[in-house]
Order: sequence, then structure tokens, then C-alpha cells
Amino acid sequence: MKKLIHYNSNLKKLASKLRKNSTLSEVLLWHELKGKKVNGFRFYRQKPIGKYIVDFYCSKLLLAIEIDGVSHDYDEEKYQKDKQRQREIESLGIKFLRFSEGEIRNNMFGVIQTITMWIENNS
Repeated sequence: MKKLIHYNSNLKKLASKLRKNSTLSEVLLWHELKGKKVNGFRFYRQKPIGKYIVDFYCSKLLLAIEIDGVSHDYDEEKYQKDKQRQREIESLGIKFLRFSEGEIRNNMFGVIQTITMWIENNS
């Protein structure tokens, strides 16, 4: 049975705006995830969860996938906020996979392989 995850309905408009203004890395990964291409699981992009929005989410797997931009490497405050955000979302039973923009752009095969292996080990 699918676990119901609540979200702040005020985030729907922002999530839609984020989908329309995706980064190149988000577009590239979405191309690989959409249409149940990865092990037959449906992913959503810019999905509201609680008071946050995650880049990609599979409700059947309770799996969030985040793409970290370059700013994550140099901004300690942003890094700490992301860690707190992740802890709060994980408290709902959701697991995370994180990839850098560089991994998405330069090693998509490895990214998809990591996601596939996670699914095989956790579903």
C-alpha cells in the first residue's frame, strides 16, 4: 500500500514554475526517468513533500532524487540547510539519492546505473 505523504498545497504553483524553468541537468535526468523508463517506476519532477519540493520523486519507492548544483560546493549555509531539509523529509520514511550537476552531464550512464541498483536493492 502506498504511503500518503502530505504537502503544503501552496507549493503547487512554485513546483509548476520550477518545472517550467528546469536546469539543464534536471532536463537531462528527467528525459531518462520519465515514462517509467527506469525499472518500470513512475517518477515525478519538482514534487512537493511536506514544506519542501524535491527534484524527482517516486511514491512507490519512497525515493527522492536531488541534483546538487555548484553552489552546494561553496556555500556552507546552503549545504547545512539542505542537510536539515533532507533529515526532515527522511523522517517521513523517504530515502534520498543525490547527484551533482557534473555527474548528470558527464556520466548519465553511471547515474542511471546507480538509480537502477538502488531500486533493485530496495524494492
